[in-house]
Amino acid sequence: MKYVQFGNTGLTVSRLCLGCMSFGDAAAEGHDWAMDLDSSRPMIRQALEAGINFFDTANAYSGGTSEEYVGTLLKEMANRDEIVIATKGFFRWRQAPNTGGLSAKSLMHAVDDSLRRLGTDYIDLYQIHRLDPNTPMEEIAETLDAIVRSGKVRYIGASSMYAWQFQKMLNIAQQAGLKQFVSMQNYVNLLYREEEREMLPLCADQKIAVMPWSPMARGKLARPWDSTTQRSESDVVGKALYARTQENDRQIVDAVEELAEKRGLPMAQIALAWVLQKPEVTSPIIGATKPKHISDAVAALDVTLSEEEVRSIETPYQPHPVMGIFGMPPAELKLTVKD
Repeated sequence: MKYVQFGNTGLTVSRLCLGCMSFGDAAAEGHDWAMDLDSSRPMIRQALEAGINFFDTANAYSGGTSEEYVGTLLKEMANRDEIVIATKGFFRWRQAPNTGGLSAKSLMHAVDDSLRRLGTDYIDLYQIHRLDPNTPMEEIAETLDAIVRSGKVRYIGASSMYAWQFQKMLNIAQQAGLKQFVSMQNYVNLLYREEEREMLPLCADQKIAVMPWSPMARGKLARPWDSTTQRSESDVVGKALYARTQENDRQIVDAVEELAEKRGLPMAQIALAWVLQKPEVTSPIIGATKPKHISDAVAALDVTLSEEEVRSIETPYQPHPVMGIFGMPPAELKLTVKD
């Protein structure tokens, strides 16, 4: 495993982050393809044995059971001081007032709930899952600062938003002497490169760690275009993300498949290698429901794509509508949507 400093901090993280949305109670609100505790255990163990020390979950994944599973399994297998646990808050945990969003009341309650489910005294990286349009940015920044100073959280991060919004949040915190965001978890892969326009340059300039979610486009870049899986058939958010760009996306997937055949490598390694070679990227978040998902991701760390190879898989790309800011087009924002 390779390790890297996490943005402008002294924190050391593995070059890969294990995304834990796949782990949780499938019967809870969330995803019917989530893995139960016993099925999740070998995935966590394999990740740890591969040297991954960075794990990302959220209070919204499978009704909070993802956090419970992650906390339980990491306590079984790892030393707390060696691992980095990241989680997120924003989406509603119940359909009632103040049970979601980023108000001071909601955020402080959400952090305490996450600590309880994770079974830990502190969270290494606490991220706002989305930007709450109903809460003033100043309130969000002040609340996150108070949470860090309370000792419950070590670092704070953000997830998908517009670059101007992120810059505004950074300015508010800086001018008020508050704790700064140290990371951005955004949507970056070969099928969606709009973040290259503003967000990635902003993060590079401000020394913000970048941890892309869905670096393999929810598996679309890991298999031939016409292949399907249980998740792809039932993934409502995935269908929303790609429904309007299928013609162009297919050209890109075909190009990845062609290059993978030439190199004698799985498509997943080619797609992830492209993300890893972006200089702004710190740790892509990989999902895993099978051992090969982790082994392919680790192998991708040693795959180097030539300029010509990069060009061959980038050339088909055409500008896409802005997506991922809320998990789907901004006009369709619902506080209950989960990426």
